[in-house]
Amino acid sequence: MQGWRRRRLGCAAERHRFKGIRQVRRESRKTRMDSLPPEKGPCQCRSQHRPFPVTAPHHRPLRHRACGTCADLTALLPCFPPPRLFLPAFAMATPSGLIRALHRGTLGQNAVMDRIFSGIQPTGTPHLGNYLGAIQNWVNLQEKCSSVLYSIMDMHSLTMPKEPAVLRQNILDTTAAILACGIDPRKCFLFRQSLVPEHAELAWILGCLTNVPRLLRLPQWKMKRASQNSEGTVGLLTYPVLQAADILLYKSTRVPVGEDQVLHLELAQDIAQHFNKKYGEFFPVPKAILSTTKKIKSLRDPSVKMSKSDPQKLATVNIADSPDEIVLKFRKAVTDFTSEVTYDPAARPGVSNLVSIHAAVTGLSIKEVLHQATGLDTARYKMMVAESVIQKFAPIRNEIKKLQEDKSHLIKVLEDGAEKAKELAAPIYQEIRRLVGFQ
Repeated sequence: MQGWRRRRLGCAAERHRFKGIRQVRRESRKTRMDSLPPEKGPCQCRSQHRPFPVTAPHHRPLRHRACGTCADLTALLPCFPPPRLFLPAFAMATPSGLIRALHRGTLGQNAVMDRIFSGIQPTGTPHLGNYLGAIQNWVNLQEKCSSVLYSIMDMHSLTMPKEPAVLRQNILDTTAAILACGIDPRKCFLFRQSLVPEHAELAWILGCLTNVPRLLRLPQWKMKRASQNSEGTVGLLTYPVLQAADILLYKSTRVPVGEDQVLHLELAQDIAQHFNKKYGEFFPVPKAILSTTKKIKSLRDPSVKMSKSDPQKLATVNIADSPDEIVLKFRKAVTDFTSEVTYDPAARPGVSNLVSIHAAVTGLSIKEVLHQATGLDTARYKMMVAESVIQKFAPIRNEIKKLQEDKSHLIKVLEDGAEKAKELAAPIYQEIRRLVGFQ
């Protein structure tokens, strides 16, 4: 019994000795903390060294939870800069969450940044239909939206046979023309598609989500395959998938398109929804911006649209044509045997096409144009339309000539735009790689 009591008393003494050691250590630590300058030392309540808990920036308290005293963040954590963006809490959890927040345009609220994307194939100097249907609208959109991307689609141009030297010149001529029309690289990203390799890489990923029968039903595939007098190439079949990649790579929300490209945009919408369903919500579903300008028809065959590839040279008016060339092409425009000027696209497609062109280049309504044409026969009206087109394109034609003489400037514009586009595309594409399992 005495041995048991002796051992018990010994354990109690040992515990008391250890308690004394802890007390000495605590007092020593407190002495060291008291000796530090108050503006440099950590919070002195309960020996805590962290000035604030690690939470999202907008939940971070100004005072310490335990003692209520202010913490000098710059002294305690000089390598931790104050946050510049107040992101939602989920974005602070992982780097991928942060990337998704930034490129979704989320700044405290789940709002998607409005972003416009459109492109044009480098077929040389654009024609009247290109200007009225697309480029004129581009100039207006760059003034209204803060995030706009316009691309020279040189990769798409390979779907039809091209000589390398001709393609290189066409890229520069197209760039000079759209700059002369009013596109400002300071207000938008103007770049060459092939300089951003993520376009082609994303097209492969999206192509693996697209079934072949859907592509075979697109009318452009049938028309262009017939024009090539062959079975058609793989690039010709799958270029609508590349168009979808062009749009989705930048998480574009709106796309200016003509009536003939609506089906291709619908394919891009379906691909975006399919990707979101498989990998989680990531892409916004882009919407169309339809031009208010009526489709410009060929001057020699008003049943088809004006095209650069039309074998009839008098069918297409280029914006760089001389006044004499423009007058000749409108004089030879196909109309009918009725001399009065009226607007009836179904019964009088030739005359109605002239009326649409006249209204588009002058900014007047169809009704106002018809009022101006009162008392004129179609021959005299053709000259009125030709004069309006000449006046519209005169300053543009002069600017194109100046820009074409400075090729180095045109190349630099496209390269600078590509660098900006890469900075925007790279984080988005890296997140896509993570989602599909590449990394």
